[in-house]
Amino acid sequence: LFHSKLLFWCFLFAEQCPDLPRTKFADITADAYALGTRLYYECDSGYKRRSGQYLGIRCQSTQHVASWVYKEFECIDENILLSTAPMMELDCTQKPERKTESPAPQRRENLSEFDQKDFCGPPKTIPHASLSQNSRYYLGQVLHFKCQSGYDKQSPTSGTSTCKKVNGKIIWTHLDVRCTNDSDGWPTQIITPGKMVALASHWCHDLLM
Repeated sequence: LFHSKLLFWCFLFAEQCPDLPRTKFADITADAYALGTRLYYECDSGYKRRSGQYLGIRCQSTQHVASWVYKEFECIDENILLSTAPMMELDCTQKPERKTESPAPQRRENLSEFDQKDFCGPPKTIPHASLSQNSRYYLGQVLHFKCQSGYDKQSPTSGTSTCKKVNGKIIWTHLDVRCTNDSDGWPTQIITPGKMVALASHWCHDLLM
């Protein structure tokens, strides 16, 4: 049993995408996320999570349907935390105003019956939080990059990158997006994913042989 579990985790590791490059002035979104994907939220400036709360979510299969697993958390105004005032509970029935840097609420109707078994839709919006770039993606993931407002002075300002396998290695396909607030000067940041990484460590390779 232990060996089987180890093989399973080695397989997941083998299909994991390399880290994304830092993209300070671009928002990253996706229409669907593969099983095993882990996303992490960050509280906006001026807000913090309560001590002990975990800001990560995971796409996993529940009753043969892919869905996000959330743990209770929220981003609280720092002034409220400092004053130790009673915390207002998050009303999950409300739909908070969408922010440009936050993902759209999950919409499963856009996924086919097959996709619903293997892919999660976009995660829900968390008030005063946005998705961190320190997330874990898997083979086949497609990400959309768009320069933030004010940093879209040079073209191209948006594009798509796919995590795919090339010659036995997993890469992010090339993306040339220029996010800058200067219409004449050099771009503030050029996003160019494409770094190759080994599929798995040697010990995983030996187990899978």
